Amino acid sequence: MFTENAVKLGIAPIGWTNDDMPELGKENTFEQCISEMSLAGFIGTEVGNKYPRDTKVLKKALDLRGMEIASAWFSSYLTTKPFEETEKAFIEHRDFLLELGAEVIVVSEQGRSIQGDMNVPLFDEKPVFTNEEWIKLAEGLNKLGRLANEKNMSLVYHHHMGTGVQTAKEIDQLMSMTEEDFVSLLYDTGHLYFSGEDPLEILKRHLKRIKHVHLKDVREEVAEKVKDKKMSFLVGVREGVFTVPGDGNIDFTEIFICLSNSAYKGWLLVEAEQDPAKANPFEYALIARQYIKETAGV
Repeated sequence: MFTENAVKLGIAPIGWTNDDMPELGKENTFEQCISEMSLAGFIGTEVGNKYPRDTKVLKKALDLRGMEIASAWFSSYLTTKPFEETEKAFIEHRDFLLELGAEVIVVSEQGRSIQGDMNVPLFDEKPVFTNEEWIKLAEGLNKLGRLANEKNMSLVYHHHMGTGVQTAKEIDQLMSMTEEDFVSLLYDTGHLYFSGEDPLEILKRHLKRIKHVHLKDVREEVAEKVKDKKMSFLVGVREGVFTVPGDGNIDFTEIFICLSNSAYKGWLLVEAEQDPAKANPFEYALIARQYIKETAGV
């Protein structure tokens, strides 16, 4: 399906240990995490909270296992803080990833985000940006994208549940207000499905802007429970709303066909935050790898 060497397969550490809820997987070490990723057949990872910040130490550990860094999450606060604060933190983050050989920088706007609040209902209290906030966000992202381009890297924006850029309409608005040369899109199947959108439709609409892919599946019955019971995002994660491709309700077949026909080049990165005490991360990594092999042919 995909042309040879077009895509690289990675998996995020959030299935082993959760950045937002460190108590989930606190017993799992960095070494165990990347060793099991490699054993499951993946060659890349994003940076988690247990990863060494010393790039030489981190690269050595990854090299031993035939692994590399795809990217790492960056929280921007362009709508709520002076641009200079985000700019300074972004440059440090960019240069850290540059040393590790990453080519994309994952950015998500966390101004007024509720994704990290355990007690705020996800669907009832989702932030909605004002016109002024949209302008701050778009202009700020364009500036950050220029900083990324200085190092031949790309800023990929991560639409996310519980933030001001979650829905299809909001993604459309962000793409229309930002410059294609400086702001690309991270396409996350799970966040789109959970939000009630059609992941395939969004993929087709913004194909030209997509430079990074997160493969996340959703258990629809849990997603409905989160809405009906007015749960927060983090409670939904604890309840098991997300899982790996092949274990939820998303059919990835047409998604993979669309990506391959578009000549997409880059990472396909499995990201499925679950409670590792309920969903053994190595077991689920193997499930994901087998499903991708059977469905995408890679």
